[in-house]
Amino acid sequence: MTFFKEFRVNKAPAAAYYIPEFITTEEETHLLHEIYAAPKPKWKELARRRLQNWGGLPHPKGMVAEPIPSWLEQQIEKIDALNVFGEKRPNHILVNEYLPGQGIMPHVDGPMFYPTITTISLGSQSVLEFYTPLNSDEETERTRRIGSLLLEARSLLILQEDLYTFYLHGISEVTQDTLSQDIFNIEQCTPKLDNVIKRGTRISLTIRHVPRVLKAHLMFGRGRK
Repeated sequence: MTFFKEFRVNKAPAAAYYIPEFITTEEETHLLHEIYAAPKPKWKELARRRLQNWGGLPHPKGMVAEPIPSWLEQQIEKIDALNVFGEKRPNHILVNEYLPGQGIMPHVDGPMFYPTITTISLGSQSVLEFYTPLNSDEETERTRRIGSLLLEARSLLILQEDLYTFYLHGISEVTQDTLSQDIFNIEQCTPKLDNVIKRGTRISLTIRHVPRVLKAHLMFGRGRK
């Protein structure tokens, strides 16, 4: 299935696809319930947000695969049906919680993952900013910024090609978003230009494929003859 290509964001560099209402409100409520019902040790506290890893902990040397619960497998199956990972199947989900005013520094996801990002947003909208790489100390985030994408609750975002390998992406630490002409997908969204939207708590499900997976017995030296 490649119907997702109908949702190409034409104003963005190659390549972004944005599908509003990818999941239902019932699915959103169920996912949020399960995320917050997870055992406390599942959460990892960072300086500006907290997160959960499902499927294993990605590492340059390889990921030791862990079981993924059925409530997340349902979303993996939906993503897998889009064929955005080619013949690969998603095997890792990163859950990020962003409170109003929280964000993430500009970054690239790098070679540990298949070069595709799929992200489902829950609870609240956010704006994902894009930047060119830093070439000199005189450059700032403002001068490097090329535009952004509005991520509405229940939407799916797919990033591939240059938007995965070349441009950096990040979320500004603000409590509200002002919708302007430089939002690449504004015409595909419900809110329109010049609207100011307050952020609530947003949960993102970043669903990816980790190519290098280790067997647990190899990682820990078990099962040797």
